[in-house]
Amino acid sequence: MKPRVRFAPSPTGYLHIGGARTALFNWLYARRHGGTFILRIEDTDQERSTPESVQAILTGLQWLGIDWDEGPGKEAPYPPYFQMKKLPRYAEIAEQLISEGKAYRDYTTEEETAKLRADFAASKGLKDGDDLRKAGFKYSSPWRDKPEKLDRPHVVRFKMKPTGARIGFEDLVHGRTEKPDEDLDDFVLLRSDGIPLYNFSCVVDDHDMHITHVGRGQEHINSTYSQIALYQALGWTPPVFTHFPLIMAVNKETGNEEKMSKRKHPEADVMVHQKNGILPHALLNFVARIGWSHGNDELFTREQLVEYFDLKDVGRTNGVWNPEKLIAVNQHWIKNGKPEELAAMTVPFLASLGVTVTNDARLQLGVKAFSTRAKTLVEMAANLKPYYVHGATMDPSAVTKFLDAAGKDMVRRARAKLEAIAEWKAPALDPIIDQIAAETGAKKGAIAQPIRVACTGGAFSPGIGDTLELLGREETFFRIDAALA
Repeated sequence: MKPRVRFAPSPTGYLHIGGARTALFNWLYARRHGGTFILRIEDTDQERSTPESVQAILTGLQWLGIDWDEGPGKEAPYPPYFQMKKLPRYAEIAEQLISEGKAYRDYTTEEETAKLRADFAASKGLKDGDDLRKAGFKYSSPWRDKPEKLDRPHVVRFKMKPTGARIGFEDLVHGRTEKPDEDLDDFVLLRSDGIPLYNFSCVVDDHDMHITHVGRGQEHINSTYSQIALYQALGWTPPVFTHFPLIMAVNKETGNEEKMSKRKHPEADVMVHQKNGILPHALLNFVARIGWSHGNDELFTREQLVEYFDLKDVGRTNGVWNPEKLIAVNQHWIKNGKPEELAAMTVPFLASLGVTVTNDARLQLGVKAFSTRAKTLVEMAANLKPYYVHGATMDPSAVTKFLDAAGKDMVRRARAKLEAIAEWKAPALDPIIDQIAAETGAKKGAIAQPIRVACTGGAFSPGIGDTLELLGREETFFRIDAALA
């Protein structure tokens, strides 16, 4: 049976980098095995879920190139893919469980529940903030065995029936994971407003959507025990579970590792990296290696990621965010990228610098020429901008060093030879350096550097042929004449 996997984010903000990795791992597994990747929006947190956040998640996935086979915009074959559109289904399953004596309506008020907790804390001598569950607190409702159906606000709770056995599951990363079933309490299925809680809705959805493998962050391990109990009560076969290690960040103040959070770490936002000039594939390559390995390899094409990825190769150890490594990976993929693709991604960065360009042969030549000199698309655009403005901003130190009398003589010689060139392309422009060297006996550097400074204002640029082709005939002569003047 081909796998059916899902990514089920809660739309309460931007696409988190940890969520992006979860989506990536599931997407890779589906693509490798010819399966189906499903995007499901778990929007039951009505206080924080927004349409803007939904769009942010879709935009982030689309930028990364993680496409879904079912989900928003592809509402088949098991709709809906938004949980708030599925409330009748959750109510139906809740009623089924109640009728079978596996769930009950709990009319206990919030004040009464708070008193139960306070009384327990007092009996144990606990202080405010202490973890009641660790101290042994288990919620016990006076309505657990009462069949009354009253016209009063209530929640629906699952009725745990401990047998003294251990409840657990086989995790593809962590192996056999279990705990005593008596550790589980009567968790809430439906709130008083009819909205399901996570442990209930995800079980119903995963069953209805025929999910075969659930891959998610390891913070969900404890929730899985309750979900297993629910699967057993409903007579449903649970999927295969895989819980991924966390992505950690280094606290700049303490030097300690901490879970990467939206509040404290700007790099947790996927789209921040787009603004910083990171290529989408570079980010995918980098994130894939946080928690997963294929030997000692660090760099993978998209095709290689699909070919090599397997859930069993995900490790247990938390990974640490390394910004220097991300830049190195990005630099590699800029250097080895296709000029037409890099040019398309560079256009908006040039636009932010006030330069309006199209993805044409000239821009593709430019990104190819600077591909070994730019670590990010921000740097790429900054390198290219001087070639799209009129006139050069001269570096005084470069002028002093290279545009002395001898240097200007080389520029004049170059100008005369350039006048005779009909096709303004690098292969025709480059030979003038050799020609002048043969005529004068000067070293190539003593010829090229004055030309470079005259045309760009500085001592660093791509090869002379590429530099002059990028500038174009008219701009080259304008800059040379201005430098000689």
